[in-house]
Amino acid sequence: MKPMFAITMGDPCGIGPEITLNALKNHPDLFTQCNMVICGSLEFLRKTASKINLNIDIKKTSEEDISQLSEPGIHCLDINPISFDHEYGKITAGGGQHSFSYIKKAIELATQKKVNGIVTAPINKESLKAGSVPYLDHTEMLTKLTTSERTMTLFITGDLRVFFYSRHIPFADVSAALDQKELVKTLHACDRYLSRIGLSNSKLALAALNPHGGESGLFGREEIEILEPAVKQAVVEGLKVVGPVPADSVFHLAKEGHYDAVLSLYHDQGHIAAKTYDFEHTVSLTMGLPFLRTSVDHGTALDIAGKGIASEISLVEAIKAAVRYHW
Repeated sequence: MKPMFAITMGDPCGIGPEITLNALKNHPDLFTQCNMVICGSLEFLRKTASKINLNIDIKKTSEEDISQLSEPGIHCLDINPISFDHEYGKITAGGGQHSFSYIKKAIELATQKKVNGIVTAPINKESLKAGSVPYLDHTEMLTKLTTSERTMTLFITGDLRVFFYSRHIPFADVSAALDQKELVKTLHACDRYLSRIGLSNSKLALAALNPHGGESGLFGREEIEILEPAVKQAVVEGLKVVGPVPADSVFHLAKEGHYDAVLSLYHDQGHIAAKTYDFEHTVSLTMGLPFLRTSVDHGTALDIAGKGIASEISLVEAIKAAVRYHW
């Protein structure tokens, strides 16, 4: 049987609704690989279809009928927590509350095994805050609502795989966040998660923090005092890890096959590498959950929302990744 996935349509004021509709409308081959149900607002999906002149039939479904959705088609589990003055391209409390409600329902479906995993369109952190949603981002929602521990983001772009030691913290706080014991635990988690997607006995690289890996302390001592001891301890504990490898070369080397994955130390260090390599085809996986969550690698793009010009390719790739890696 084909797997079933819940697709959350993201912030209704962003590009989420249109890339969701275009992914399912323009890529019918997806239905040969899996079945899908949209967790979102039927009203805003239909409004978006009209806005971007997309001739498409969007059908309302129920939780009870999800298991029967075996034929190609756009099926929506209609979720409308509140009414609000919807406008494309705006940061709104309503948009934050709606996007959270879609994710919460998708988590319930996955936890109850009514779907095999979740694929998410983008949400907006400012809208979440405006809507008093008590979570910063997708990963925090997923982690806390499933009571999971040590969840991690894994970017996959072709043959390049990037994990992230820290996520959304100020750059000024990155150095203080580095901890030898925590890095060793994180490297063990990376190894487990690679095994989960079929890569056993993997070779990991830890990215350096400072230019040229610190140049023996000339440009910073984090490599000497924290990163190198963490790598040595991980090796003693049986992992295949090298590093710290200067960040200006480690991602290229991983792309060329020298390493199975890189542990990036902070958000932009890994994001820039993956997105520069291939922005549209980069997919984000959340590892450490009871189910797989995949996602686009971009934001809500409020500046182009509702204009019908947003590319759905990253969402298509996220759906394909869900098919490939789900458990």
